Amino acid sequence: MTDSRHALIIANDRYADQGLKKLKAPAQDAAALERVLHDPQIGDFEVEVVHNASADLMRRRIQGFFNDRRRADTLLLHFSCHGLKSESGELYCAASDTEPPLLAATAVASQFVRGCMSGTRAGRSVLFLDCCYGGAFSRGSASVRASGDVNVLESFAKDEPASGRGWAVITASDSMEYSFEGNELAENSAPRPSVFTHAVVEGLATGEADLDADGNVSLDDLYEYVYRHVREQNPHQTPKKAAELQGELHLAHSRRGGIKIVAIPSPASLQAALNSDEFLRRQGAVTELCKRLQRPELPVAEGARQHLGEVAHNEVQPLADLAADALSTIRLAPSPGRLDFGQVPTGSTPAKKSVTMQGPPLARHCVVQPEQPWLRVDPTRDGMEVHVDTGTPGHLSGDIALKGVADESVIHVEAEVTPADGPPKPEPHLSNDSTRPKPPPEDKRRTVVIDPSRIPSKPKQPPEPNQPPKTTEPPKTTEQQKRTDRTTPSRRAPALAGAALALAVTALAMLFMTIQRGVVAVVARADAGATGNVEDNIREYGALTPLIVCLVTGAAALVVGAFARHELGARREHYTKQSVSGTQTMASVAKGLAIPTLVLAVLAGIAYLVGSAHW
Repeated sequence: MTDSRHALIIANDRYADQGLKKLKAPAQDAAALERVLHDPQIGDFEVEVVHNASADLMRRRIQGFFNDRRRADTLLLHFSCHGLKSESGELYCAASDTEPPLLAATAVASQFVRGCMSGTRAGRSVLFLDCCYGGAFSRGSASVRASGDVNVLESFAKDEPASGRGWAVITASDSMEYSFEGNELAENSAPRPSVFTHAVVEGLATGEADLDADGNVSLDDLYEYVYRHVREQNPHQTPKKAAELQGELHLAHSRRGGIKIVAIPSPASLQAALNSDEFLRRQGAVTELCKRLQRPELPVAEGARQHLGEVAHNEVQPLADLAADALSTIRLAPSPGRLDFGQVPTGSTPAKKSVTMQGPPLARHCVVQPEQPWLRVDPTRDGMEVHVDTGTPGHLSGDIALKGVADESVIHVEAEVTPADGPPKPEPHLSNDSTRPKPPPEDKRRTVVIDPSRIPSKPKQPPEPNQPPKTTEPPKTTEQQKRTDRTTPSRRAPALAGAALALAVTALAMLFMTIQRGVVAVVARADAGATGNVEDNIREYGALTPLIVCLVTGAAALVVGAFARHELGARREHYTKQSVSGTQTMASVAKGLAIPTLVLAVLAGIAYLVGSAHW
């Protein structure tokens, strides 16, 4: 989230008109939402709160909020107040001085808000509308009443912005529904946020709204979370959303961001072995899972991790220990675990420091979240490179949080930023408090993902003149990956199936040759009369050689085809759909040719053995 981010919260809970109910939630809404949006660890917004303002002041603040923006800006406007409908169907947001008979003059029309959103140059504008009550005012009545239908969402989302990248509107209620404060529209309930705003605050503060666990709470994530939360609390309240956005809009950082990998289940044969009653067979299956855990294909390794987790909890002690030892190898192991940049001048560019993630590929795959805005992280194939922003003098102390599939870890970072034109001046210790140096708006910290399978290796540089070439010994944990890279399992099964088909065709050709030469030998024996011998004729015309070759190649075709099917079943995740289909077809054809060929060849051999003794 590198854009400039601004939020305006408008909360009204006191009204001069006695016909408007005093609300308990808006003040609490404003305070709770301001905290999470302003928190640099969560929303990182610049927040302005307008509380119990007049209609004129509300319009001024709203228009000023949307004016003079840049394309890189993200704007969030939140209303927490009464929502009123005029007789003509126009929706208004009530101000502290709103007079229901004079809505156009004393309230803020939805058309005015739409116009401000449409005219802004900001790249993205988001509106949260938490109106307590949607009603209508009649000229013949001195109070607000529910009358007719008004689509709240349509009132604010009917016009698309003329410029910028997009907009979004989320409402607490649909049409003429109540937006409940707690469980009811009660006068005596204790002050607390509304159901809608409470869900927004809770989802952002806890990170539970980060549904895909990618380290960021997107607009879609937040809406899905709020919708479910509100409907669980009150089935009569239905949040709605309308949006025209290009790409994904991240509203906040997530404190629970982690790694989720869609696992490829282990082969059925391996799972069957895990459930076997034979100890040795289960032990062999666990050993194979340990090997799969080291694989560079992350979905395969994740599938093995999940099965090993079950083994570690449910198996007998020897197998449980074996699984636990394997799982310990995929814990996060950053090296070094502490970085000290020492003294660096203000405004300088200190050298980057490298952190290597130890272990197999699954252990190196993690979400990296700098917890201070002056920290910068760039992912590499073996880990990350860390550098610091030196814009403000002072002592910098902070952490980089790492979250992997199995556990979490922290890298501690220290730096002393000294004035560029003089000796160091004592500065207060800056850590997680609000006095730490602020980064420039265009370069804030970001959450990154280290994925060894997607980051290319750096090209090897030739050694400099007069210097011996550098040699590095690969860590033992990558031997499995190199051994896998040297083989080509994705071609093995098709190659075996092709060889089986070739052997089957050869066996069939040899059978035809055997039959042809055998027929000639039998005819010659018949012409010789009583003095002839069929065995001599068969040997003379060479019918035995192709028969033997037929038997050998036919049997070999069946064996090689079986190997091809076994390879395909054991390592199915290595093959494309085309490879699987081609392998299965070739193996089936080879089997279909080899079996009848062998049967006929065996019958021909039996006929030879029987006939040579009597004819």
